Amino acid sequence: MRLTGLAPIVSEQARLLVLGSFPGVRSLAQQQYYGHPQNHFWKILSALWGVDLVALDYPARTAALREHGLALWDVYAACEREGSLDAAIRNAEVNDFAALARHCPRLEAVAHNGGESFRHAPAVVAALGAEAARIQVYKLPSTSPANASWSFERKREAWEAVFRRHHLL
Repeated sequence: MRLTGLAPIVSEQARLLVLGSFPGVRSLAQQQYYGHPQNHFWKILSALWGVDLVALDYPARTAALREHGLALWDVYAACEREGSLDAAIRNAEVNDFAALARHCPRLEAVAHNGGESFRHAPAVVAALGAEAARIQVYKLPSTSPANASWSFERKREAWEAVFRRHHLL
């Protein structure tokens, strides 16, 4: 079965784009990024920004992203996959990053949420076009519950360093 991803969360104020690989089963069912309660994404941002994003409804969460200059999307627009693991992704179609760049004129960095997303870093930067020369690229530890080798605190510290560098704190 072919699965379709979620629309990007963007604004003209976005300075940092976080890219996952593709939404998990729960996120697709809820039509919300990082919908699995064991995923650390919203918890990490809560710790960094001092706001309990987990307690907020989804529209308020996405508003907080925009207010802080953070854009959110995935590398893949569509794919075939059973379950939620990146290793199960097949026949993936990459998102249109050139189109995204037109909506984020202040974009200065792309942070990949995990290794599967990071595999596409060169293609993502190339698709950003003329702006690519000034775009910094980071590989962050995955917030997925499958990334159990990194503690929450260690993940938070890695994410904090990138957020601090791009004035999102």
